[in-house]
Amino acid sequence: MDHSQAPVLDALAVRHAGNALSFTPPGHRQGQGADPRVRAVLGDAVFRSDVLATGGLDDRAASHRILERAQELMADAVGAEHTFFTTCGSSLSVKAAMLAVAGPHEELLVGRDAHKSVVSGLVLAGIRPVWVDPRWDAARHLAHPPDADSFEAAFTQHPSARGALVTSPTPYGACADLAAIAGVCHRRGLPLIVDEAWGAHLPFHPELPAWAMDAGADVCVTSVHKAGSGLEQGSVFHLQGTLLDPRTLANRADLLGTTSPSVLVHAALDGWRRQMMQYGKELYDDALAVARQVRARIGGIPGLRVEGREDFCGPGGAADLDPLQIVIDLTGLGTSGYRAADRLRDRHRIDVHLADHRRVTAQLTHADTATTAGTLTTALASLADESHRHPVPTPPIHLPSPADLRLEQALLPRDAFFGPTEDVPASEAPGRIAAEMLTPYPPGIPAALPGERLGTGVLDYLRTGIAAGMVVPDAADPRLGTVRVSALSR
Repeated sequence: MDHSQAPVLDALAVRHAGNALSFTPPGHRQGQGADPRVRAVLGDAVFRSDVLATGGLDDRAASHRILERAQELMADAVGAEHTFFTTCGSSLSVKAAMLAVAGPHEELLVGRDAHKSVVSGLVLAGIRPVWVDPRWDAARHLAHPPDADSFEAAFTQHPSARGALVTSPTPYGACADLAAIAGVCHRRGLPLIVDEAWGAHLPFHPELPAWAMDAGADVCVTSVHKAGSGLEQGSVFHLQGTLLDPRTLANRADLLGTTSPSVLVHAALDGWRRQMMQYGKELYDDALAVARQVRARIGGIPGLRVEGREDFCGPGGAADLDPLQIVIDLTGLGTSGYRAADRLRDRHRIDVHLADHRRVTAQLTHADTATTAGTLTTALASLADESHRHPVPTPPIHLPSPADLRLEQALLPRDAFFGPTEDVPASEAPGRIAAEMLTPYPPGIPAALPGERLGTGVLDYLRTGIAAGMVVPDAADPRLGTVRVSALSR
C-alpha cells in the first residue's frame, strides 16, 4: 500500500482549499463563532479542522471511505488484518475487546495488574474475572506481567473461560512473554487480548520488545497518544486471526463509542502512521541513542539508580523491558517518588510519567532530543543535590506482602458496584466488600476493586500512601477516611 497517503489529512486539505460551508455541528463554524480569547490559546487551525467526520469530511454515506482507507493503511503498517480508530482512548478500546470476547456471567482470565479501564469493562459487562497473579518482585515492591504458566494453571481451573487479557508493557515498561501466553490460549481455541496501551511504538524498531500482533495476539489495544504522535484520546485496536469476528468487535466499539468522533484525533492517528512508515526506524534509532545517554548520565548521579533489564527481566521477572521507559529508583536519596515528582514540577517545571513510593519514571519518545534529555538529567542532578543537602523525612508507607495485596473476589464487580452500598469509616472496612475502585493514580491499577473483600494490609497501604503524597482520585472519599462498601454482605 502507498504509505505516503494520509486519507484523513488529505481530505482535510481538500476541504480547506474548497472553503466548504457547513450548516451542521460543530456550532463554532470552523472557529468563526469561537471566543477570540479561546482562539488565541488554541489557535485557528484547531477550529478550522474540527469538522464532522460523516456529512462533513466525507459525505453523508461515507462513500469516499476516508476513515476506512486510513484504517486499512494502519493495519498494513503494523501487519494486522483489521484496525479500528477510536477517539475515546484505549479505555474504550479495551472495553470493546472484552465485550467481544465474553458476556454477562462468563469468565475471562485477566492479569490482576490490569488498568482501571479493564475493571470498568468488567463492571459494565458483568463479566466474571478470573484473576491471574502478576510476578511479584518482593525486593522492589513491583509487579511484572503474569507468565504463561500462570495462565495455563488458570485455564485448567476454569475451563469455561472465554479467553484471556494481559497488560504488556506495564506502565513501567515490563513486558510479558506474549508468544507463550498466546500459545496457551490458542491451544484451547481461545483469543488473547493484549492491553498494549503503552506500546504503540513497538512495531517500528527491531530493538524494541516484540509487539502483540507479531507475538500472535488476537486483539491488541494501543494508545497512540501515549507513545506516538497522536492527540490525547487517540487509540487504535488491531485484530487478526479467526477467533473473533471483526463485525462483532466493531459492533461492541459502536456500542460504547461516540457518534461524533473527532476528525482532529483521526487526522493525528493517520499522520502518525505515515510518519512511522516513512521515518520510524530513523526516529527510533535516535530515541534509543538518547535513552542510552540518559541512563548513563542518571547512573552517575549520587543517590539515583536507573533500573534496567538486569533488574526486571529473567526468572521470576518480566520477559523484556521497553528501554524508553526510564525507571529511576530514589532509595539512595531517602525520599519518595511522590515528593520527588512534586519537587521536579515545582522547582524545575518538569512533569514525570509516574511516581510511586520509591521511584519516578520518565517516558522518552521519538520526540526527545539531546536538549530535552539534558534538561531532564540536569533537573534530576539538582533534585539529588537538594535532597543530600536538605533531606526531608518522608512519611513511612506501609508496604504489604503479596499475600496481603491479593484480595478475595467475593462478588461480581458489577453486582458490588451497582448494588446497595454504604460508606463506613476506614477502620471498619476490613472484611467488608469494596463497592468502588481504590486506585493509586498514576499508573491507574486498582489496589482494591468492586467485589473484593478488603484487608487491613491494603487499606493501611493506601492510607499511609495518601499521607505520603499518593493520589487515589476515584474513591468516594479520596482521603480514605471512609470507604464505600457493599451492603449486600457484611
